[in-house]
This record gives sequence, structure tokens and C-alpha cells, in this order.
Amino acid sequence: KRIFRHSQFHFIEFRKITYGISAGVVVLSIVALFYGFDYGVEFKGGRSYTVKFDRPMSNEEVGQELKGVLGDNPIIKTVGTSNQLNITTSYLIDQPGDKIDSTVERTLYTGLKKFLPEGLSYAEFDLNYKVGSQTVLPTISEDLKRGAILATLFALLIIVAYIFIRFSDWRYSVGTIVALLHDVLVTLVVFSLLRHVVPFPLEIDQHFIAAVLTVIGFSMNDTIIVFDRIRENSHLMYTADKATIINKSINDTLSRTIMTSATVFIAILILFLVGGEVTRGFAFALLIGVAVGTYSSIFVAAPILVDFAKDKPLGEAHEGQLKPKKVTA
Repeated sequence: KRIFRHSQFHFIEFRKITYGISAGVVVLSIVALFYGFDYGVEFKGGRSYTVKFDRPMSNEEVGQELKGVLGDNPIIKTVGTSNQLNITTSYLIDQPGDKIDSTVERTLYTGLKKFLPEGLSYAEFDLNYKVGSQTVLPTISEDLKRGAILATLFALLIIVAYIFIRFSDWRYSVGTIVALLHDVLVTLVVFSLLRHVVPFPLEIDQHFIAAVLTVIGFSMNDTIIVFDRIRENSHLMYTADKATIINKSINDTLSRTIMTSATVFIAILILFLVGGEVTRGFAFALLIGVAVGTYSSIFVAAPILVDFAKDKPLGEAHEGQLKPKKVTA
């Protein structure tokens, strides 16, 4: 509680550097669009199968074997124990027909024969080894993708309106929306550029959208606390310049900001480490979002108030800021 009690960091002095970092994030987000993303079965269409084996399996070995029969790189995740895998493939997803599902399952069975007991028939595989399956057609996945984008945009729009009503100043809305977009872009960049680097899947799916919306809410809450203190100090320190007011406001709330973010980060880190493969991508998105959200509240949202409408007070004008009325005899 006391670690940042008397802090006097000059955050505003570094705003040009942080603006440059944010510009770099925008450039990387453009690169990410061309580099692409790994979409979950909900957003790209495909078939997902959960298969239980008699022994622990290597995801890489199974993936290489299936690539030869399916013609694409299937997404393979360990589910629960090391002998149970979730296999997702887009094989024949665009081809209509009643027998396509059976054809895909038989092809999957052929690719997995090497890892199954010798002489196991397809019927036995379907009954005893295939635990579950899921199919999402491309038309459904497009609807889900469109709904996810609309949900995110709608959340941002409502937040902007709320900030404008609460502070009665468009600059606070601009600072908030820039910070939130910054957080979302950083998360997208990480999921694009690191998807072939980290040893776990980074998919854009419904869990990812849930993580992004959670990060937006967390970051906005942090930003509002800083903004509230700025508005309060602008009334108390009406003779000080904007940079001094904002620096003091960030320092006043720094202990709360860091401690809250650290607590949430540790809780999510535990989920990331021991929560299993299914929740790892979701937890990773939250870890990135919490860290970046804390950064953007301090170094992105607040400094914008200095450079927009420079002659306008940060809050309601104090009586000491008003010009005295001319008294006539």
C-alpha cells in the first residue's frame, strides 16, 4: 500500500516516446493483417474431433501424420490428459453432401491408424476412441465472425458515450477510445505474430472475443479512475499547468493501479499455467490485455488530454480561473 504513496514520476514528459510506441503498434497491426491469424473452428468453419488414445501422444507427430491424408495442417490440442487430443480440420468443409461427414471421419481414422491398436476397425474407432465431434459450416462461421466484430464495436461505442456523459468533455472520450483500441491492437498483434512461436495455440475464436471484451472493461475501469482524479485535481490545482495536474493524478492513483493489475495478473497467470490447454489461449489474451491496459491508462489515455484543446481546462473552470467582472461606479 505504501510502495507508490509518495511517487513523483513525470509521466507526461515521456508522452512523445509512448506516442511513437503506439504508432509502432499500428504498423505492426497492419503487418498482422497480412501475416494472418489462426481462426478457431467457430470462425473458419470445419470439423473438430476429440479422440482418446491408449497412450500419451505427441501433438507434432500426430499433426504430421494427419497432414499427409487431410492435405492441410490440422489444429491439435491436448484436452485434459496427454492421451486425449482435440483435432480440428477444414478438410472438405466446402463440399456439400450427406456422406461428407462420414468421409472425413474415415479419412481421420486412416491418418490415425498408426497410433491405434493393430487391427482396430473403423466401427470400433468410432464407438470407443472418438469421444465427440463438432461441425461448423462456413456460412455459420461468417455469421459468428460478424457478430463478434459488431459486439466489440458496440461495446466501444457505448463506452465512448458513457465517458462523454460522465465527464462532459470529448477529450476524455478520445483518450479512452484510443487507449482501448491500443489494447485490442496489441492483443491482435501478439496473437498473429507469435502464433507459430509459442508452444500452445493462439486462435481467434469466441474465447478470444470474450477475453478482448473483458480487457476492454478492465482497461476502461482503470482509465476512469485516473480521469476522475485528474478532474478533481484540476479544480484544486487550478493555477498549475496541465502536465503537473496529470502527473500528480497518475501518481496519486499509481498504487491502486499497479496493485490491482498485479493481483489480477497473478490470478490469470495461475489459470494460464494450470488451467489446461483449452483455456490457455484465453488466459494468455487476458495476461497481455491486463499488462497493456495498465500501460495505456498511464501512458496513452491521460497524455492525450495535454495535446488536445490545449487552452481548455481539464475540468470545470474554477472561479479563480475566471476573469473578474469589471465594476462600474
